Amino acid sequence: MTNIETLIDRQIRKWETEKKARKEREKSVQKEILPIITVSRQRGSSGSYLARKLAEKYNYQYAHRQVIDIICRDSGFRRRVIESLDGKAKSQIELWVEGMLHDQYVDASDYFKYLYHTITALAQHGGTVLVGRGGNFVLTLQTGFHLRVIAHEKRRVERIMKFANVDEKTATEAVKDSDREREEFIRSNFNKDINDPNYYDLVINTGFIDVEDALEVAVKAIDAKFKLLRHG
Repeated sequence: MTNIETLIDRQIRKWETEKKARKEREKSVQKEILPIITVSRQRGSSGSYLARKLAEKYNYQYAHRQVIDIICRDSGFRRRVIESLDGKAKSQIELWVEGMLHDQYVDASDYFKYLYHTITALAQHGGTVLVGRGGNFVLTLQTGFHLRVIAHEKRRVERIMKFANVDEKTATEAVKDSDREREEFIRSNFNKDINDPNYYDLVINTGFIDVEDALEVAVKAIDAKFKLLRHG
């Protein structure tokens, strides 16, 4: 196994152990909300850093898009993620995904069926910060908290030049290519505009806000929404 696959396996084993413990107690652990946080970000916006800090803050699992892709494409991982849920939760996922694929906008390829199953299963498990892959479009605003992190192009180029140690032309091309790729991914598969603020609970521009200050803002917003959801 690769390092990422080992981490995935370790987390699934934890879920499997928790499921066995629930059965032994003959109790069903019900969650009032599905505590998942999704982070959509522009390259160079420090969105990935914010996502990792949020995972640390809430003691959540951190799942970037490579993790999601591995689970989607590996039938063993995918099956275990689903099977480590209780029967009721598995049934809810099947109904949820079937309804979305039938009534809405998604490309019905195998990958996207698996993507929907994987993201909804992670939401049922809870305790995950999910980065990329249109998680907010899968779950909708009624489930979890959905953050978008942006910054103006000049600031993003500067960050990439610094952290990737590349020249301005290379960094500028990287920003434009990434924006185009991510916008097309959402448009072609969800028929949505990734930049539309209506699909997020919060949009933060780190071009003019210090990243640590942005983290404080995000935490306050997340706590406020989860409190509201818990109390209806």
